Amino acid sequence: MIGINKTFDLGDGREVMIETGKLAKQADGSAVVKVANTMLLATVCCKKEAVENTDFMPLQVEYQEKYGAVGRFPGGFFKRETRPSEYEILIARLVDRALRPLFPDNFHAETQVLVTLISGDKNNLPDAYAGLAASAALAVSNIPFLGPISEVRVGRIDGKMVINPTVEEMENSDIDMIVAASMDNIMMVEGEMKEISEADMVEALNVAHAAIKIQCQAQLDLAAMVEKANPKREYCHETNDDDLREFVNKATYDKVYAVAKSFMGKQERNDAFDQIATELMESIPEEEREEKKYMVKRYFHDVQYHAVRNMILNERVRLDGRKLDQIRPIWIETDYLPSAHGSAIFTRGETQSLSSCTLGTKLDEQTIDGAVIEGTSRFILHYNFPPFSVGEVKPIRSTGRREIGHGNLAHRALKPMIPFDDPEFPYTVRLVSDILESNGSSSMATVCAGTLALYDCGVKMRKPVSGIAMGLITDEKTGNYGILSDILGDEDHLGDMDFKVCGTADGITACQMDIKVNGLSSEIMAEALEQARRGRLHILGEMKKAIAEPREDYKPFVPRIVKMQIPRDQIGAVIGPGGKIIQELQRETNTVINIQEQDNFGVIDIAAANIDDINAAIARIKGIVAVPEVGEIYEGKVKNIQSFGAFVEILPGTDGLLHISEIEHRRLEKVEDVLKIGDMITVKLIAVDDKGKLKLSRKVLLPKPEPKAKN
Repeated sequence: MIGINKTFDLGDGREVMIETGKLAKQADGSAVVKVANTMLLATVCCKKEAVENTDFMPLQVEYQEKYGAVGRFPGGFFKRETRPSEYEILIARLVDRALRPLFPDNFHAETQVLVTLISGDKNNLPDAYAGLAASAALAVSNIPFLGPISEVRVGRIDGKMVINPTVEEMENSDIDMIVAASMDNIMMVEGEMKEISEADMVEALNVAHAAIKIQCQAQLDLAAMVEKANPKREYCHETNDDDLREFVNKATYDKVYAVAKSFMGKQERNDAFDQIATELMESIPEEEREEKKYMVKRYFHDVQYHAVRNMILNERVRLDGRKLDQIRPIWIETDYLPSAHGSAIFTRGETQSLSSCTLGTKLDEQTIDGAVIEGTSRFILHYNFPPFSVGEVKPIRSTGRREIGHGNLAHRALKPMIPFDDPEFPYTVRLVSDILESNGSSSMATVCAGTLALYDCGVKMRKPVSGIAMGLITDEKTGNYGILSDILGDEDHLGDMDFKVCGTADGITACQMDIKVNGLSSEIMAEALEQARRGRLHILGEMKKAIAEPREDYKPFVPRIVKMQIPRDQIGAVIGPGGKIIQELQRETNTVINIQEQDNFGVIDIAAANIDDINAAIARIKGIVAVPEVGEIYEGKVKNIQSFGAFVEILPGTDGLLHISEIEHRRLEKVEDVLKIGDMITVKLIAVDDKGKLKLSRKVLLPKPEPKAKN
């Protein structure tokens, strides 16, 4: 039998199998994870040596779905998988964020992790198993790794926490959260919720971690079966000089501490740190600088790391002079862009988002064409992070993974509060957040600016949403720690946690957390969530000062959309052969019309720049679907003339015969003596024959001539 495997139960009877040794055996490590009909292949390859003077972990994580895995053709002209979709990028980011902290600090060999969906099951989403597959491949490889880890989805259905719920079960869940953890510590969290409490979130994390421990043990058992044949490699990727390290520490620690305590702005502080680094390098003999510059840079970073953290813990103040739980000053301006449907500037400290909101029709919906997930989305949120926002010069390329991830978090936070289920709100919504300045949590600025732009647009949100980024500084030796509200970029970079929490005044709607420290207790987590709640409420209060309620009405240039229903069997009549009637209707009334089947009706969205055009379209549609009634009077158009009479269109697409004898009370030789094609005339429906043909009369609506006097 080729390959070895290990199985475990998800707790509901579903069995998960991890297998290695059967596929992709030339990779440094490979594993297949199978649950029901969903199968993921994960491979990991690592270069033998690190590039000289590399001081970071060059890790690449990719996730790809094969359309053939679910028996589908890829869309597009080429009919093959091409660049990853946003969904695939988001899954890759989840795996990357969980794995990256668990490689040894001094391991710098380029490493690539590839996770591929090779068989798909519409009811078991693969994103909850991608982290397990990637970690299993690392666990059975010879690559140094401080795992294993695993990821699970947590849902809450009927008040009960469920691990990796099916797609059907998730329809009734008020939590959709992916949690990654090792055997000992939670590493990463991301998800959306329907205004859950902080206590509920802590419970969800604890349930997730308990399930992950079982999955980690399964990987350890699997790795033990191959450990002797595949021992972890030895490596040496850093050259160190303890005397030089001590020299750098003594020469710069006090100076760095003093700069950290000077409460400068971001640019001034960075310039001061750069000056210390320059002076340090100049103090080294010139003939030794080139040889030692990489070590000096690494040791100076270590000094910054410890000095800034110690300053915060010792002084209980921040780099900008704030208290640990203090929010930076906020200023807001709405209706800033005169031609946008809605806009807002949200500035918090040195972070600024300019957001715009655009309302569109059903034709503007985003099509989702993934291998597993298909459909459309009425809410689109795009986050842009240009280089000038941090004072840098960089080429503008395609949208980066970070931008996609930050935009997705804001999307999750705001979506539950937009009334897409309200028949009175038929719009597709696009929010764009352009980050103009950044020093800490531009994604949370996007959430706040997004709410404000939606309010300025006139969208009747259920509740406003704000977001805050929390940080953590800990000292493992003393147990001392500090929880930081509204963190700066440096506090994120040098801290132990980046915890973003979004929500309304009544609960959490989205979160994202990355933890870099071991042993984060539930007590510290609960304290951080409570501090985040207070900060979130403070920010909501500042937003309310700027705009307390959504606009009463949309701006004049926002498209108006009206819904109407017609009988289902009349949809074809409105569309017409080849779409002829609906295209003519849209052209003549300056509207955009979309028809969908819903239950036993046809639901029609009519969009236009003004209500008069919409009313004209409604009247035309009502005419198309109206049933001709005997005795009714119609304004009709002469469409055709024959020797025996004229055919008159009394309703769109519905003609009746006006016999020559029914045109006037007098006898006519030719129809053309009275009518011509295109004339609008008033007629009465006098009969419908057995074949459904309509008989019209004009003369019954005309006064009878006076009888001629007798001589």
